[in-house]
Amino acid sequence: MPKQGLRKRFLNPIRSIAAHSNRDERRKAVERDLINAESALGRSIFGEVKKGHTREFFCLKKNVWLWYEDGLMIRYEVRENGVYKQIGADAKYQRVTGEELNNFRNATKAYLNLIKTRIYNH
Repeated sequence: MPKQGLRKRFLNPIRSIAAHSNRDERRKAVERDLINAESALGRSIFGEVKKGHTREFFCLKKNVWLWYEDGLMIRYEVRENGVYKQIGADAKYQRVTGEELNNFRNATKAYLNLIKTRIYNH
């Protein structure tokens, strides 16, 4: 996935900074900051978030996307044979099809475009 490469490329200079006593902690903190920045853009593609509500949408790692809204977490996994979602931590994965699949594709494309241009200047 292109975004993963962008995040890794952005982190490479961080890894070479010798001033930090614990580079691994610093790298993890920077990666969390990048995910938070990406998520802030991701939530914006679905319109305004009502006051008092929470929404997150981001790519956690290669082929894994998270949608969180007001306590409900949906995990999407992009596999070789399709896109699957898990609603809640204990639920079984279900194949995403039809309009929901089209919406997912459009959301991921919009997300990738936003983060490439606004975070990674690509």
